[in-house]
Amino acid sequence: ICAIAHVTAKAMPHEDAECRKGSAPNIHDPATRELSVVVPSYNEENRLPLMMDEALDYLEKRQKQDSSFSYEVIVVNDGSKDQTAKVAKEYCKKYGSDKVRVISLEKNQGKGGAVRTGVFSSRGKTILMADADGATKFADIEKVEEGLKNLQPWPEGMAISCGSRAHLEKDSIAKRSYFRTLLMYGFHFLVWFLCVKEIRDTQCGFKLLTREAALQTFSNLHIERWAFDVELLYIAQRLKIPIAEVAVNWTEIEGSKLVPFWSWLQMGRDLLFIRLRYMTGAWKLEAKKCN
Repeated sequence: ICAIAHVTAKAMPHEDAECRKGSAPNIHDPATRELSVVVPSYNEENRLPLMMDEALDYLEKRQKQDSSFSYEVIVVNDGSKDQTAKVAKEYCKKYGSDKVRVISLEKNQGKGGAVRTGVFSSRGKTILMADADGATKFADIEKVEEGLKNLQPWPEGMAISCGSRAHLEKDSIAKRSYFRTLLMYGFHFLVWFLCVKEIRDTQCGFKLLTREAALQTFSNLHIERWAFDVELLYIAQRLKIPIAEVAVNWTEIEGSKLVPFWSWLQMGRDLLFIRLRYMTGAWKLEAKKCN
């Protein structure tokens, strides 16, 4: 299995945004906004508006209350086959392209690939990953921001604060079938055993990173689909980046792209390969430098 994991390991994707120079925003450049919000979106024409309305309403009110606060929302259209791009561009027209930007990928890369694309094009001092379904109450950003502050002093400016649904686990189990509950516990065990021991909920799509932490972790990220969160946190642990886990409000929204059995099977395979590929040296961590 180690040999298969090593031989089949793909090289880290090289993004033009990582090394591009010029007028386009770049993660290597100094921050010019307080906050960047990256929203990966695949066939989200129906769910995206509710999330964007809530997020932009909060951000606009916050900016009016604090004139020093600045933000941008980056919607990454991950090769959608519906009207996701059109819906997102309506917000560009309403709020201006300086506050809302849309990046469209020709082919579907997976959630991890979409988030990485948005992160590499971000301008914020801190960068928030937020799911397009709006399952997490956007105002809970204040909770993850507090979690980030509590980690100070940040080593080399790096820290990560993760939203967590672990406190809701008992209620969710009561609503699930025994089979799905078994899959959930099996996945949690594999995450703990193979990759990440300190975080109970690695899959909540509400994570806040300092700009330096985002650069170092996403520049080393290989997994582009569902298990990318686990590799992200595994990299952070290997780089000794402090991580906070903060309880957030979360509601299950219909329309999930996750196929219960097959998606979990794919994630289980990815978890094993994450550990083996780093262990055998097929994947190596490289320190990146900001300009």
